Amino acid sequence: MSDHSVNPDVLRPESRIVHPTPVEPGGRPLGIPLHQSHLFAFESSEALTAALAGPDGAFCYNRYGNPTVRALEDAVADLEGGAGAIATASGMGAINTVLLALLRSGDHVIAQRSLYGGTFAMLADLAERWGVAVTHVSGNDLDEVAAALRPTTRLLHLETVSNPTTRVTDLPGLIAVARDAGVLSVVDNTFATPLLCRPIEHGADVVVHSATKYLGGHSDVLAGVAVFADAGLHRTVWQYATELGAAADPFAAWLTLRGLQTLALRVRRHCDTALELATRLAAHPAVTAVHYPGLPGHPDHELARRLLPEGQGGVLAFDLAGGREAARAFTEAVRLASLAPSLGGVHTLVVHPASTSHRQLSEGELTAAGIGAGTVRVSVGIEHPEDLWADVVQALARV
Repeated sequence: MSDHSVNPDVLRPESRIVHPTPVEPGGRPLGIPLHQSHLFAFESSEALTAALAGPDGAFCYNRYGNPTVRALEDAVADLEGGAGAIATASGMGAINTVLLALLRSGDHVIAQRSLYGGTFAMLADLAERWGVAVTHVSGNDLDEVAAALRPTTRLLHLETVSNPTTRVTDLPGLIAVARDAGVLSVVDNTFATPLLCRPIEHGADVVVHSATKYLGGHSDVLAGVAVFADAGLHRTVWQYATELGAAADPFAAWLTLRGLQTLALRVRRHCDTALELATRLAAHPAVTAVHYPGLPGHPDHELARRLLPEGQGGVLAFDLAGGREAARAFTEAVRLASLAPSLGGVHTLVVHPASTSHRQLSEGELTAAGIGAGTVRVSVGIEHPEDLWADVVQALARV
């Protein structure tokens, strides 16, 4: 192998500026280093060609891989029990990468009715523009999914906990129906995180996360991750992902890795406080219904206890009798909580799904998904529960 190092003593200032001498750290860094450089040099053409060939090769160009991004991919794949992962620029980047890599015109998708609005809109776009047929199901009826299967069915798309109605999906049952029919299953595990549920253990082929939410956890990063149970499927989607160009930024990956270090602590607090707030909201006269799987009255409570034994998540929703106007009044009256369109961070956030996260749905589609005009979603942060409850009470008083 040839030596491409240069002697800085023989270089003129203009060249030395461009080629500084790298500093070796000497010790072992406790944090994952941020490799911001997007380009890596090689000693031979053969080595460069080999680096472009697969997701486990040497680093050459950030669209194909980056050391900091790879560290995030490996960390999330390990947490989910997968064979490999692809980090993307956003949660929708992860979802779209998987859908576009695996589907083609004429394919059929089965998906829940209660989905994140962006996912619902993407499936509708695939149906309208690319001829991908989509059938929406409840997410809890095995016979309904079996009846929806077609010879062209390619993919079953589920959410562990649906957004925003917090319905818990029968992952073991539905995934088994899909697998028996040779259909791939994709599960959005954003609400549950790998600490509360690992869909691959229930047979899922792909797990996606909006790492913007709980994995990052501090409302300062935009990222997504797709985890694959099978190394071959990982490689297939990776090859498409490199051309799609939805790769994660190294700094975003670094921020997400930092957030992962406190995930267990945060998720425990999210779950405990969400259950406390849901219990109190259920007894409040201004609230007509509370959607939280940790409550005994939730339709999926027993399933949640089996599928999510460590906690039922940090997101809840509740309905106000006054409809959109009541929801608007509440979301604008909170003071400790914030009116903001995301979830999973240390701050408590409230939002009106019908006009924000699920604005793409028609009134009929909202009703079918269980989202009412007066539904409010709460992403519970890590503030003190009594302070949060005081804020909720004063906001409800203005409804």
